[in-house]
Amino acid sequence: QVQLVESGGGSVQAGESLNLACVLSGYRDGNRNMAWFRQVPGQGREGVAGIDTLGGTTYADAVQGRFTISRDGAKNEISLQMNYLKPEDTAMYYCAATASARWLDWRFLLQENQYNHWGQGIQVTVSP
Repeated sequence: QVQLVESGGGSVQAGESLNLACVLSGYRDGNRNMAWFRQVPGQGREGVAGIDTLGGTTYADAVQGRFTISRDGAKNEISLQMNYLKPEDTAMYYCAATASARWLDWRFLLQENQYNHWGQGIQVTVSP
């Protein structure tokens, strides 16, 4: 059974940092295209950062330069280092993974419909 388990959320003040982690289990070879999405109540899910099977990354304009996505292949884990957090970063953050191990072009990495597996979500709250 494929599972994604997120950790590291919480509440911080504007300007501070948080690191989110997501562990993928259920595949013998866990190298999948993965991404972080976020959602606020009443709105759709927004792609934040993605990493492909070769380590290429892409970011939403709103987080470029502040967030960094990385992968630890040995642990089948990705992380999202979030610096200089803003109140508008407040959301539920979800980790996602593709079922296919085929490389995904960066233009599609932040498209929700590319992903088959989702974590349960973790809350990030940034106060002014």
